[in-house]
Amino acid sequence: MKQEFKVISQLIEEKSQALDVGCGDGELIEYLLKNKTKDIRGLEISKEKVQNCLSKGLTVIEGDAENDLKQFPDLSFDYVILSQTLQAFLNPEIVIQELLRVGKRAIVTIPNFGHWKVRIDLLIKGTMPVTKSLPNEWYNTPNLHMCTIQDFYNFCKKKNIKIFKSLSLNGEKISNINKTNLKFKNLVSAMKKKLVLKKLLV
Repeated sequence: MKQEFKVISQLIEEKSQALDVGCGDGELIEYLLKNKTKDIRGLEISKEKVQNCLSKGLTVIEGDAENDLKQFPDLSFDYVILSQTLQAFLNPEIVIQELLRVGKRAIVTIPNFGHWKVRIDLLIKGTMPVTKSLPNEWYNTPNLHMCTIQDFYNFCKKKNIKIFKSLSLNGEKISNINKTNLKFKNLVSAMKKKLVLKKLLV
């Protein structure tokens, strides 16, 4: 988790305003407050987790990203962060649209369902995978829309979203993803990927 936080921190410029969507207990917010920006807020659906954040002095409000991001004005943050939760939304397309409306740039982290270990589980075992990034069984998972790195690239292209930077995490190893290595990274990259996104004007 700390490695993921470190990568996100490196993608954010100093003195930026940021919003962590689905911030949970506020671990990422605390990390960024110590290491990068003093102006970061959170949006979290769980009342209990919001209370935990508030008890630590963090600025977090209760809300559902699919419905409550609309309360924020256009471009009200330099960065909007969505870490490991895109696949849990009923309509991830709307969430991405809202992230790009509210933030000048969005940082999105997704588990890569195209990873070779996931493919092996499906091919050999015939079962839905259970991994560090996907720890739940099929019947109790919060994940509704699993996608691969390739799927997400295709989505961004279709929706005219520019990817400024794309990284894969494999344990402690961080590497760039680009057009030339995309298919390979889709197979061997770890279950996480970082993207800095911006909607192109058309």
